[in-house]
Amino acid sequence: MRWIGVDGCRGGWIAVTIYDAGWRDFRIVEAIEELAPGARDRVMIDIPIGLPASGRRACDLAARAMLGAARSRVFLDARRPLLRHRSYEAANLWAKRDGAGVSRQLWNILPKIAALDRYVTPERQTTIREGHPELVFARLNGGAALASKKTPPGRARRRDLVMAAGFGAIDAWLGRLRGTGAAADDLLDACALALAAQHPRRVGGTGETDPRGLRMEIWY
Repeated sequence: MRWIGVDGCRGGWIAVTIYDAGWRDFRIVEAIEELAPGARDRVMIDIPIGLPASGRRACDLAARAMLGAARSRVFLDARRPLLRHRSYEAANLWAKRDGAGVSRQLWNILPKIAALDRYVTPERQTTIREGHPELVFARLNGGAALASKKTPPGRARRRDLVMAAGFGAIDAWLGRLRGTGAAADDLLDACALALAAQHPRRVGGTGETDPRGLRMEIWY
């Protein structure tokens, strides 16, 4: 059995794996299909799974409430009709008519949302779950959200937390990232998600499903 944490990066996807024998590694793949998890594996990925036709997901709002002052780290307003648009302007026009415009941050990850949406089915959600690293780090930090990962203290605290959780080679791993298309925060987020895949907790929600039958839920 493997527990796999996955985060998007410029080079595609960075995947951290914890094996049942105890050893750990990471790799970068261009396409999500390359992960090819087995039936007994558990994957946690930081990309929305399950997209409503309109409005906001209850799990996003619940996750925001859990993070308190850091709530903006949970993106809102990922909706299925956005996937059909090929320009930010067209997507934002539709989104505003639906009640909430599209942030540039959400627009930038829409290709990855679409790629995962093509791959995940209701059956595959047994293996692949949506996670959120900020919730995982807060859990590892005694329930308190961390400083931004874009700040030196925030990065240092994330590194310390994953090291304390068993990633003793994290500094060596960080040194291997140059030229891969993955940043330090991508790797640290994937480590956190792999840890959460071992002992997942679900954010409170309503058990919503999207038009494809995908469950809209977040784990940490």
